[in-house]
Amino acid sequence: MAALHNDKSRNDILNRLKRAEGQLRGIQRMIEEGEPCLPIATQMAAVRKALDSTYVRMTMCFMQQQMEEKLSCAGQEPENMDAMLEEIETLLGKIR
Repeated sequence: MAALHNDKSRNDILNRLKRAEGQLRGIQRMIEEGEPCLPIATQMAAVRKALDSTYVRMTMCFMQQQMEEKLSCAGQEPENMDAMLEEIETLLGKIR
């Protein structure tokens, strides 16, 4: 399987993961300090959503990269690809 080659996309995904990592550390601290379960559960849900969102973003970056590569090999210009990928990303975001 191919890796992400776009530095901007790779950095975006890494930054999202670092934010989720910070949230996880915050949850660990909350548990250590004996915080109530409801705020902990709320933070856990936020981390899950952040990771789901990051997964969708990574998938979209990979799809775009692969489509551009295949189209350029075929000598075709990608028409309306950005709009199509935005629609796909929106649809994928709704299955979470």
